Amino acid sequence: MLTRPIRLEEKQLYNQVVDHPLQSWEWGEFRHRTGVQVERIGFFDGGRLLRAYQVTFHQVPLINKPAGYLPKAFMPDEAQLQSLRELGSRHDALFIKLEPNVAIKSGTPSAHRQIGRFLVEQGARPGRPLFTRHTLVIDLTQTEQELFAKLSAKTRYNIRLAIKKGVEIYENSTAAGLETYLDILAATTQRQGFYAHSPEYFRTMWQTLGTSGMIKIFQAMYQGKVLSSWILFVFGNTLYYPYGASIREHREVMANNLLMWEMVRYGKRQGLARFDLWGSLGEEPNKRDPWYGFHRFKKGYGGDLYELVGSYDLVINQRLYPLFRLADTARWKWLRLKASLPL
Repeated sequence: MLTRPIRLEEKQLYNQVVDHPLQSWEWGEFRHRTGVQVERIGFFDGGRLLRAYQVTFHQVPLINKPAGYLPKAFMPDEAQLQSLRELGSRHDALFIKLEPNVAIKSGTPSAHRQIGRFLVEQGARPGRPLFTRHTLVIDLTQTEQELFAKLSAKTRYNIRLAIKKGVEIYENSTAAGLETYLDILAATTQRQGFYAHSPEYFRTMWQTLGTSGMIKIFQAMYQGKVLSSWILFVFGNTLYYPYGASIREHREVMANNLLMWEMVRYGKRQGLARFDLWGSLGEEPNKRDPWYGFHRFKKGYGGDLYELVGSYDLVINQRLYPLFRLADTARWKWLRLKASLPL
C-alpha cells in the first residue's frame, strides 16, 4: 500500500472516502484560512484511493511547538499511526490528538477498550477530549409517522404548541442569515456564559463553505422576529447539528422544539439516512451538569445514544509531552476556578 499526501486534483476522490464534515476537503480549506496548517494523507492500493485523513496543526502556547488534531477519522490501525508519527516528526509536534469516528450503540458489548489498549501499546495516551464521548443519532430511514411516534410526549406537545402559536421555520443559507445567527449567538453566550467561536471564525467558515452545499442555516420565526437560528452540516448520508443559538423572548412558544422537528423532516426530504445531534451526555447524565438541559432536549427526539472511542494523544515528543500535560491540567483548574468566582 502506498501512503502519500493528497493532491489538489484528487479533491473529489478524497471527499468520497472520508465520512465526516470535519474531515472534508472544504473544512480543511476553511481551517487553512484561519491560519492553521493542514495536511491530507491518502492510502492507495493499485492507484486507487482507499482511505484518507486530514490533520490540522496548532501552536501550543509557551512551549512554542505545534500539536496535531485528527478528529473523526477512520478506525486507527498501524498504517495510520505510522503515517501520523512521520507527519508529527516532520512538523516537530508534541503530539497528535486522535478522536476517531468510531461509535457503537450505548449499552452494547464494546470493542472500545480493545481499541484503547491498541492505541496505548502504539504510544498514545488518553487525552483531554475536545468532542463529547457520546452522541444521539436519529435514524431517518423510518417513516415520518414512526419518527413522530418515537418523540417523547412532552416533545410532541411542544411541537404542536409551536405550530398552534404560529411559529414558522425558514431556510436562510445566506450571508445575511449568518449575520442573524451571529446576533443571536452573541445574546446566547452573554446569557448562558459559555464559550463560542468568534464572529470572524463563522464568517470565514461561511466564505469557505457557503457555496459547497455542505452548510445550511435555518431560522425559527414568531411574529416577524427570529427566535432561533441553527447552522447544520450535510455530508455523505448524514445531517449534523453542530451550532445553535436562541433568544430569551417568547420561550413559551417552543420555537426550538419545532425547529428540531423540521430539521428531522428536512433530512428525510433530502434522502439522508442519519441525523447526528453532535454530542450528548451519557446513559446516566448528571442532572447538575450545565449541559443537562440541552441533553434532555435532544433526547426528546427519540434518537439512539452512541458511544465513541474517546480521545487519545499520539505522543511524538516524549520529553516535553509530560510538561505539556502538567501545564494543561493547571490551566484547566484555573479556568474552572475562574468560572466559579462571583462577578
